[in-house]
Amino acid sequence: MCGRFTITDSIEDIIEHYMAAMANGFEYKPNYNAAPKQFIPAIIASKEGNRLGSLRWGLVPSWATDDKIGNKMINARAETLSEKPAFKALIRSKRCIIPTNGFYEWKKEGSTKRPMRILMKDEHLFSLAGLYDTWLDPEGNKISTCTIITTEPNELMIDIHNRMPVILRPEDEAEWLDRDNADVQSLLGMLKPYKASEMRAYEVPKEVGNVRNNNEGLLKQVT
Repeated sequence: MCGRFTITDSIEDIIEHYMAAMANGFEYKPNYNAAPKQFIPAIIASKEGNRLGSLRWGLVPSWATDDKIGNKMINARAETLSEKPAFKALIRSKRCIIPTNGFYEWKKEGSTKRPMRILMKDEHLFSLAGLYDTWLDPEGNKISTCTIITTEPNELMIDIHNRMPVILRPEDEAEWLDRDNADVQSLLGMLKPYKASEMRAYEVPKEVGNVRNNNEGLLKQVT
């Protein structure tokens, strides 16, 4: 699964990478411990081009009776996207990218768990594949939410966890966001484990386990 990540790049770098304009009302600040239920930065395509805004992490389908379902939908399995009622329509038209520069996972060793941070070797920004939807609450307020797609682990991740988030290849980012692309088989073909040779992992402080902790110190390598 993917339940925590970091996004600490400058707003200028994010905008430049995705050639995006900021959505009205969007305010950005670095997040060293992004967690479910939080509003997280996301990129979606619009008629005017890519937009950088925020989505609440934990998908609430438009047809849901309440938003509690979002607690169980922080991730969507790539292998069953086209089968699940909550996701099969979204893959055609409501795709998003969650920008990040690293994600956390807990490595089990006997009865203990070691928090690990997984990132690119060059420490550059990368893109997690996501889906989004908009739900109306009983008062008529719109809540836009998202889920992060997961897949099988690559050679690096298999020693840490049995799932990993889908990381889009840079050359696939534009196609993933393209609102006119409804080729489901082509889109599903992008949802593969990323090259392990371009990634690395290291242990971080156990304080990352508490979502109230959110500071640069969480990125420190434990030796």
